[in-house]
Amino acid sequence: MPAIVADGLYKVFGKRPQRGVEALRSGATRGDLRKEGLTAAVIDASFTVDPGEIFVVMGLSGSGKSTLIRMVNGLWETTAGDLEIHGENLAKLSDSGLRRVRREKVSMVFQHFALLPHRTVGENAAYGLKVQGVNRSEREEKAERALGLVGLGGWGGSYPGELSGGMQQRVGLARALAAGTDILLMDEAFSALDPLIRRDMQDQLVELQQKLDKTILFITHDLNEAMRLGDRIAMMRDGRIEQIGTAEQILNNPANDYVSTFIQDVDRTKVLTAAHIAEHPPAVLGAEQGPKAAHKLLREMQNQWLLVLRRDRTPAGVLWEDDVARAVRQGETQLPWSREHEMPVVPHDTPIAELFEHSAKHLSPLIVVDDQGRFTGVIPRVTLLTAVGESQNETTTEVQTVTTQADEPGHGATAVAREGGARA
Repeated sequence: MPAIVADGLYKVFGKRPQRGVEALRSGATRGDLRKEGLTAAVIDASFTVDPGEIFVVMGLSGSGKSTLIRMVNGLWETTAGDLEIHGENLAKLSDSGLRRVRREKVSMVFQHFALLPHRTVGENAAYGLKVQGVNRSEREEKAERALGLVGLGGWGGSYPGELSGGMQQRVGLARALAAGTDILLMDEAFSALDPLIRRDMQDQLVELQQKLDKTILFITHDLNEAMRLGDRIAMMRDGRIEQIGTAEQILNNPANDYVSTFIQDVDRTKVLTAAHIAEHPPAVLGAEQGPKAAHKLLREMQNQWLLVLRRDRTPAGVLWEDDVARAVRQGETQLPWSREHEMPVVPHDTPIAELFEHSAKHLSPLIVVDDQGRFTGVIPRVTLLTAVGESQNETTTEVQTVTTQADEPGHGATAVAREGGARA
């Protein structure tokens, strides 16, 4: 079951808002409604958020994103449409039922911290538990544990005024975590922070998500933040959702001219990762096989290198054509590992921008592995250059220059040409 389901949501402010919904459904615009004294904040918004997902709603000021999250939190009623939290339709709940959902299923992290200045850090972190009626010793224990998760262990006795802005936001995050809810709602949670502190908080959120597997609905106006954090992103404009997709889907297949214009200045090499451009080689060799099998595969592939995998799908190394041919001529039975060329292994989530250094240092293709160290794909040098060239021609030229200079004599241009031929 999805954690959050929104189906055809509308939020119209003013007298007789239902009349505004009917007008919008008939083709009226926001401007048309304003003439009638109505404000259409959210228009026909539909989306789902899966358990454990970071779902980012991104839009400029006035796009309706903050109104949307307040509807999910039950602070504002929907004018029309259905909104479910773990299968419970908020529109059909009584006031007590709505309070229960807000108390037990969702926690909110606000942009400006929303801390109580006369209460200690520990008391602020435990405030949600106090509202739930948890006894003092239990809430203090849970609050201290949550503070430890966000790097504020030992600060429980301090007051918010003694903390920096970044630390205060960590208290707000700890309060949401201490409440023990499955869903975290974060409304521009990091936008009030300095850039360096903001990036630290983004890193910490991703790290916490990996540990705790919370469902997070994150609101931001910053496209780079959305691309960095979101498993999926909903892009809003004028109350409507223009596109929902992964960062890769939005960058590579924008739904319309608005989205295309919005993303045109994004540095794709910092958003897309090794997993996005990795490809499967034409063939791989088992580590238990010998030089003759390797020689046969290389001739069939007409490639310069051959990847060798162990039985558990972890990479054992890369064989090179000249070494294999020499081993066959000499009657060797062991795979001839190259003494000159190391095998560069990179995690699947490495940003493309960080792959250039590895590629420049090694003739071998980059070997991409998952979190368990298992092989997922390869990135030959030509593939890396092509991926960058599709979005940044100037960057491609610079990388080609560095790469050519880094090649060993006699290998540079030939290797790239052969890799390109094998890939084709």
